[in-house]
Amino acid sequence: MTAAVTVSGLRKSFHGKVVLGGIDFEVPAGTTFALLGPNGAGKTTTVQILSTLIGFDGGEVRVAGHDPVREPAAVRKNIGVTGQFSAIDDLLTGSENLSLMADLCHLPRADGRGRVGELLEQFDLVEAAGKPASTFSGGMRRRLDLAMTLVGRPRLIFLDEPTSGLDPRSRRMMWRTVRDLVADGVTIFLTTQYLEEADQLADRIAVLDGGRLVAEGTPEDLKRGVAGGHVRLKFAAAESLKAAAEAVGGVADAEQLALRVPSDGGVHALRSLLARLDAAGIDVEDLSVHRPDLDDVFLTLTKTTAGAPK
Repeated sequence: MTAAVTVSGLRKSFHGKVVLGGIDFEVPAGTTFALLGPNGAGKTTTVQILSTLIGFDGGEVRVAGHDPVREPAAVRKNIGVTGQFSAIDDLLTGSENLSLMADLCHLPRADGRGRVGELLEQFDLVEAAGKPASTFSGGMRRRLDLAMTLVGRPRLIFLDEPTSGLDPRSRRMMWRTVRDLVADGVTIFLTTQYLEEADQLADRIAVLDGGRLVAEGTPEDLKRGVAGGHVRLKFAAAESLKAAAEAVGGVADAEQLALRVPSDGGVHALRSLLARLDAAGIDVEDLSVHRPDLDDVFLTLTKTTAGAPK
């Protein structure tokens, strides 16, 4: 599969402080790649380098097959950037914001009008097209912001915290939009603090901490690599809890009458656990399975404190 982004040994420092300490990754075209990490890990710096906004100190970078240092115009022609903060002009209407972007992309007037109409329809902004952007809700503003990014039909889009501050309904609408873009062959490079968002959207995830990549893989690969899976058993009486702890081990919570038993949560493991309890004549009131999620991955792999450059 063709790579939309290739990074090898990327390094960047600010005022003597290392922000990126030599990172390597590849983003296949037509996929969603999520870069995760705590504040100060280097996520935004990475996006700024890849989108030609700032330079770098060492390593090799290719974006859409081009060198962002030697061929910045070629890179910019192929990418779109939806930053953490909106690029919308509040004094203009939704339609005027899109038309301005069409002019900046040097689209012929007729083509620009057609593209504006398509995007207003695609992002459900037709009714709001003639209203000032200052009157838009947070979700509408974010949709307009992304629509502006798409005016020039980029094949690679950088989304930096795309759903920050949105309510759950608006966030899910944005997720649907991202999935539709990828289905059309667009590559998405995503940075986000919402781990559920990365789990929902990303084909591959890289975890950045202290300027270094500490893990990379599919969401399932990363979750499988983290300990913490368990079965939580709930009992009706303290006697049953004590007997279960003696029969199968685990960590008991006397106040909650619950027992936490390490397990991968698979069918075979559950059958074995329940068979042992049944053989001991112990009744279980309730059972729940916890598999490691991206929160567990994040907390296990990252330790950088906030306050460093992003």
